[in-house]
Formats: sequence, structure tokens, C-alpha cells
Amino acid sequence: MRTLFQTLLSTVTVLALACTVAATHAAEAPKVGDVAPDFTLAGSDGKTYHLKDFAGKQAVVVAWFPKAFTGGCTAECKSMRASGEAIRKFDVAYFAASVDEADQNKKFAESLMLDFPILSDPDKTTAKAYAVVTPERQVAFRWTYYIGKDGKIAFIDKEVKTGEHGANIAAKLKELGVPAK
Repeated sequence: MRTLFQTLLSTVTVLALACTVAATHAAEAPKVGDVAPDFTLAGSDGKTYHLKDFAGKQAVVVAWFPKAFTGGCTAECKSMRASGEAIRKFDVAYFAASVDEADQNKKFAESLMLDFPILSDPDKTTAKAYAVVTPERQVAFRWTYYIGKDGKIAFIDKEVKTGEHGANIAAKLKELGVPAK
């Protein structure tokens, strides 16, 4: 009987700790209306991108994905490529992003003939700031951040549909009132 009680107590303690971690993660995550965390990240095109360089000039979309060369991430990036013309009608800079090494993302982008850069954050500094990685999950959540010209988060898509994501980005840009070029 005592062993059963100890097991139940241990289980309750672990669940309480998990809920605390989840609540802390949710509390730290940037929200719509917050100033987007700044970043300086290497792109698969060999350039370095700084969020602050777009302030007052263009909206920015950053589509985080878990891992290069996986099925869902391939479908997502292909969808973004296929909808590139529709996305580029808006005054927006758009990127995919992951915590993969820059060389890996470069190979991935080349293999898919992408016409947009994939940003690399192997040390996870930016991914942590955007709350797309946690101590329990070391690959990014598939979340897309929409950042206005004012540098504030306009929308966070946490329910990305990989095969439709490009079209959904274009639709969301229109819905958010991002101006056309």
C-alpha cells in the first residue's frame, strides 16, 4: 500500500512539474502585439539577415520548421516555393528557419530549388527567444511568425498545414493588410 501511495505521489509531482514547465514556456513565448525578438541569422543564400534591417521598411514572415530533409518540412518549403509569386506580391521579406546547421539548410534549399532563404539558428538563441524550442524539445515547433513593419508580432500560426502553407501565408498577408508592392 505504501509503495502504491509513493508511486501516485511521484506521478502527481511529475505532472505538476510538467504543468509548471508548460505554463512557464507559454508565459515566456512572444505574443501578438509584442515587439518581435531581434535576430541576426545566416541564410541559405550566404547572406546574413538582421530583423532590425526590415524595421519601418517591410513586413517579415519567419516560418520555423523542425528539421531539414524530413517529409513535413520538405512539403512546407515546396509549398512556399510554389506560392512564391503570390507571397512576393506583398511588401514582405519571408524566410523559413530551423535550428539546423547553415550547411545543412543550404543543401536543403538547393535540393528544393527554393527562391527564398532558410535561416539557420544552430545555437538556438533566436529559437529560444521565439519559444519554438524548449528544454524538452530541441527542434523547432512548426510555427510561423508574421511581423509588421513596426517590428511587432501581428500573428503567430501554430497550426501550419505543410502542403498549403505557401498559399496560407499569402492569404494571411492579405488578411493582415500587408500592402502590395
